Parts: sequence; C-alpha cells; structure tokens
Amino acid sequence: MPEINPTEPSNFIEQIITEDIKQGKNQGKVHTRFPPEPNGYLHIGHAKSICLNFGLAQKFGGKCNLRFDDTNPVKEEQEYIDAIMRDVRWLGFDWEDRLFHASDYFEQLCAWAEKLIQDGKAYVCDLSAEDVRLTRGTLTQPGKESPFRIRSVEENLDLFRRMKAGEFPDGSHTLRAKIDMAAPNLNLRDPVLYRILRATHPRTGDQWCIYPMYDWAHGQSDSIEGITHSICTLEFEDHRPLYDWFVEQLGIHHPQQIEFARLNLSYTVMSKRKLLQLVRDGRVSGWDDPRMPTLSGLRRRGYTPEAIRNFTERIGLAKRASVVDVAFLEHCLREDQNQPAPRRMAVLRPLKVVIENYPEGQVEQMEAINNPEDPSAGMRLLPFSRELYIERDDFREEPPPKFFRLAVGREVRLRYGYIIKCERVIKDATTGEVIELRCTYDPTPLAQITRKVKSTLHWVSAQAAVNAEVRLYDHLFTQEDPEDVPEGEDWTAGLNPNSLEILTGCKLEPILAEAESGYHCQFERQGYFCADLDSKPGRPVFNRSVGLKDEWGRLEKKQGAGG
Repeated sequence: MPEINPTEPSNFIEQIITEDIKQGKNQGKVHTRFPPEPNGYLHIGHAKSICLNFGLAQKFGGKCNLRFDDTNPVKEEQEYIDAIMRDVRWLGFDWEDRLFHASDYFEQLCAWAEKLIQDGKAYVCDLSAEDVRLTRGTLTQPGKESPFRIRSVEENLDLFRRMKAGEFPDGSHTLRAKIDMAAPNLNLRDPVLYRILRATHPRTGDQWCIYPMYDWAHGQSDSIEGITHSICTLEFEDHRPLYDWFVEQLGIHHPQQIEFARLNLSYTVMSKRKLLQLVRDGRVSGWDDPRMPTLSGLRRRGYTPEAIRNFTERIGLAKRASVVDVAFLEHCLREDQNQPAPRRMAVLRPLKVVIENYPEGQVEQMEAINNPEDPSAGMRLLPFSRELYIERDDFREEPPPKFFRLAVGREVRLRYGYIIKCERVIKDATTGEVIELRCTYDPTPLAQITRKVKSTLHWVSAQAAVNAEVRLYDHLFTQEDPEDVPEGEDWTAGLNPNSLEILTGCKLEPILAEAESGYHCQFERQGYFCADLDSKPGRPVFNRSVGLKDEWGRLEKKQGAGG
C-alpha cells in the first residue's frame, strides 16, 4: 500500500474522522470499504474513491475492505470482478484477507427482511414495476399506498417465503418496506427490498431466485462488516435517511455515511452504462481502449498508478459537484514521467534524407543522453549513416515566416550529430510529393562544432531503423461536457472522429525493437509513449500517452509568478 504520512486533516472527511477518534467513537477504530458493483470496469472516478478509502484506512491505522455489491446478476460478470481486483492492486492497494461480497450475506439479508415483516415494517406487493413507479408520486405530490399494504404479517411472511422458494414468476411480486408514501424524500416511499429474478449469479449460480435491491443490501453489508465510516458519493446523500431507517429498525451496528462529490472529467463520460454502450456499439475497441477513462484503458495508454494517485490527491475533496479539466490529469502524468522516462528517437511521419557527401557504407556511433533529468541513466549509442529519416513536418519547400527547420538552402543540426544543409528535393513523378531530400553535411568533428544554427532535429538511421506502428490518441469527445445535449438528442453525436490516428511505417531507433508491453519512454520532441499490448518482438506498437505541450503546467507557472 502506498505510504501516506500521518498529518493534520487535509479535507473535511479527515476532519470528521479525527474528531470521531478524539471522542472515542467506534473505540477509536477506522474501518472503510470500497464497494464496487461488478457491472463494468473501474474508471478514473472510482480511482478517487479507491485512493480515498484505502488511504483513510492507512492514515488512521485502520482497515479497508474490498466488497463486491453483487445484487444484480443480470448485469454482473466474472470478467468485471477479475478486472476490478486487478485494477485495485495496480493502483497499489491491498485488501489483505478482507475480500467480501454482498452475496455472502444473502441469508442474513433474508432473515432481516423477515424481521421487518414480523415487525409490520415490510409487505409483499403485487403491483407491477410500472404501477409502483406511477403510484410513487412526485417531489410536490405524495404517493399512493399500494392496495396490498394492508396484508397481515402472516400472509406477508408466507408470500415472501414462497417468493424465495420459487413459486411465483419473475416480476409478479416484490417485498417493499412500509415507511411513508407521503415522505418528502421519495426514497422513503415504500422502497422495494426484493424482486423475483431468475438469473444465474456469478457466485451463487441458480441458488436464488429473489435478489435484494442495492439500497437494501448496501447499508446492511456495511453493518455486517463493522464499517465505521461509509464513504459515498453525493448521489447517495438522499438515500442516507433510508439506510438509517433500515439499521434503526433492525437495531444493528450503524455505520456513519459521509458523502463527497464524485469526479467528473472534461471531454469524457463517467457513466458505466454509457461506457458499456460505447463498448457494445463498437465505438471503442473495448473496456481497455486507451481513449476510455477506465483504469485498464489509462494503464494501456501509459498512465502510471503514481500519476493517478497524485491526481486524485491534488484535486481534493468537495461537497459540491464540479468538472476537473482533463489537462490536469495529463499534467500529472507529465510530472510523473519527466524524470524516470528514458529519451528515445522516433520519426513518426518519415521523410528520407540522403547525405550525398557522407561516405557510403560508413556507420558512426553517436553518444546520446538517456535522460537529461537523471545523469545516472547514462548514455547510449545511436548509429549514424548516409541515409536517415527525419519528420516530414521538419521540412518545407516554401517555409513560412519563423520556420527555422529544414528547407532548400538551409542548415539544421541533427540531434547528437552533424550540421546538414538541404541542397535539393526528389519528388514523386506522379503526385509531385516530396519523397527524398538530398543534403550535404559539415564534416567538422562533433566535439569541434562551434557555430550555431537555429534548429535541431531528431532523426533515425535508415539502415538501423525499426519499423513500428504508433497510435496517437486525442479526447474521446469534441465537447467539454459530452452529456450536455438537448433532450432527445444522441449523446454519442459528440464523439471525436479524430480521437485515434494510427501511423504505420514509423521509424524508431534500434533500442526500441524489443520494447515489451508497458515500456514507457519519451520520444524526443513528440511526447510520452508506452508500448502497447499488441507489441511483438521486432514489431513494436506504441501508444502516445500524452504530448509534451503542457498548458496546465504553463498556467501554474504563470500563477506562481503572480500573473
């Protein structure tokens, strides 16, 4: 588990817990949990909750459980369970022997449901789901009581046990709490506790044909596990009175629920339902598509757990919903990668250069710095030969003002190499496209070069170049808030058609030929990149994690200077 130094409270939740400890509440214990529903992959918003819950437990010397709230087998899959555990571990957290499931408590939840029935606090209702919705009322009008609300305890207990035994078809009966159909809080208007649902559960198989609703299972699961501080996002604030009612009626341990604002990130969506739609509709390649905000997608793109943990800590906690600029997440990755990432040469859109006065067949080994931020990283050798590749964008036939890179008659310095001058161009006879530059070089030994030129270009030797595929990713959506669309319009219309550009025939320096999946580096002048899962020995595939341009970092520096 990542180290978190015990300090003064840094947010309102830590202040609450600190005060609870001072007062001796829960015997000074702190026990939190991360309770995902296994109906999709975790995303960056879940990372905030993971870091918060496990971080609080570590800071206050407590414990944190991982619990799957697996109450809806229709949407749950083992694939999601495995992915969630993999992502939590990747972030650097360990639940030790505290892996739990709401399904572990199905028998206890049923027993508690029977207690509510026996106490006259729950009843079996025959209304359809649609009729329950129609009789629920509105924020300004009370609901209408179910005609089955007056059933006797004996009849309700018999019907519920027969529901559990599988005597009734799906959807024909529900068990509802008997609270108050006129309550201002709609969650207290006789909520459904159980529904009949014949579906195979990932853990219990076909053992059950009734399943608890999330609101019924969630709070009681917290109670069973002895959770002291139940940390939830703001959408559960209106559910808290219901959770309180349940534990008070049952007379069981009462966890303290504290809500915080969920993470919303610009240019993406956080709804698992919508993310699943993107996957099922083929708008992305899968849950781990590097354009997705899922942890598996971010990992594949090249994000590190350190960068994500730093991001979640620095955005802080609030009680009011807001949107975090994705530029700040990118900034955190640049900060994380600046020192450890080795520098490498990669030409993504190659243009061939032939140095006509360089000896044919000669190869020199140029010393190159592995990382200017880390002297201990040492040096490497780059082969230099008569034929090279440079970036196509580093040449202009008709250079615009302030373009200081290569053009006919101009000189540039090659990084770690010689000064070259473009003498003429070779064009495709059919298209007129420039396909080759003919240059000359200044043979002055490298150590003796003193004259300055206005531009330095990266390059790769044609003879030693490694062919690669490089995938350039951009925001998944073109608008800052993808869900801000007029009612009735398709939210997917805002998908960015240019969110992925695949470049083939890229030229990399030889050291990258055997790059394994997950290898991080900086392509000089290009950005930070990560070898993809599709990489194979001799045929690397790289994803651009983030470019070098850092608007957020520049803004921070400007603000720090009083600008």
